[in-house]
Amino acid sequence: WKGDSLIEGVPETIAMLRELGKRLIFVTNNSTKSRAGYLKKFLGLGLEITAEEVFSSSFAAAAYLESVNFPKDKKVYVVGEVGILEELDGVGIQYLGGEADGDKKVTLSAGQLMEHDPDVAAVVVGFDRNVNYYKIQYATLCIRENPGCQFIATNPDAVTHLTDAQEWAGNGSMVGAIKGSTKREPTVVGKPAPFMLDYIANKFDIRKDQICMVGDRLDTDILFGKDGGLRTLLVLSGVTDEATLKSPENEIHPDYYQIPMEDRQALLDEQESAEVDPLPGREGDAVGAHHHPLLPKDAPIIQVDIEPAGIGREYPVEIGIVADAQAFAEALGVALAAEPPEVPHARREWT
Repeated sequence: WKGDSLIEGVPETIAMLRELGKRLIFVTNNSTKSRAGYLKKFLGLGLEITAEEVFSSSFAAAAYLESVNFPKDKKVYVVGEVGILEELDGVGIQYLGGEADGDKKVTLSAGQLMEHDPDVAAVVVGFDRNVNYYKIQYATLCIRENPGCQFIATNPDAVTHLTDAQEWAGNGSMVGAIKGSTKREPTVVGKPAPFMLDYIANKFDIRKDQICMVGDRLDTDILFGKDGGLRTLLVLSGVTDEATLKSPENEIHPDYYQIPMEDRQALLDEQESAEVDPLPGREGDAVGAHHHPLLPKDAPIIQVDIEPAGIGREYPVEIGIVADAQAFAEALGVALAAEPPEVPHARREWT
């Protein structure tokens, strides 16, 4: 979705994947909601999702602290929203900050000193629409002055989609402020860091080479997949557009990419209605070829001549060249023959 608008074709795509027996896992870097909050949004948009299929970076922050045996007598200071607080409640970790500090202001005067809790042993920074100077200063003091205090970021995203009208400054802006004041690098628990992937693979006992990561941004979703050894599919319905993907400056390349559903349907409709010029042959023959819509747009095309059995004439056929034929076949859900069978009166034919 974008904001509160469902992207066209999503319900049908989810239903198709379930019919194919695929396990679906939804991973989001947005920490403003807990898993329960995201489940409510999925269901409110009419998507049939279960609670165990949803993983948010707010959950990842709590799961990470639990995995390192965060002391129960210590506290977490939160720059973020209710999603992080609910997930910390879920694992029994004490916290302060968050929404409670949203209206606090700093009034400076000579000799003023801001007090901070010495029992804070971790600062978690997530997306916060009420971030303010008080929160930045409090987090800075905890990280700089409390011995061993951890600095944890739910994600480093530069921008986010709060509405479907434009991009908005993302959690990277909040994390960047505290990086600047502490001169510390955070432990990132969301994409593209490996923590969530390792957690999911272990929980569901899935090999990473069995997973395809589908996402709309190169620097988080696709990098998350590539660094983790997954197949990757970029959808051009969100942050990354086709110009960015094909830019010479881009160094992150997905295994596959998909144009937006509405554009893809328009392309299919155009191809179905396209007139095909008849080639020499029997009366009424109309043979033609098009670049298959599921092939990468920049896939090289060669033309070969084949002689269909019984026709006695060669016809030109366009063939798309894919670097990894086996992977492409699997993505389409078809079997690839080990060897192309010999066919009478034809040079070679793939079935």
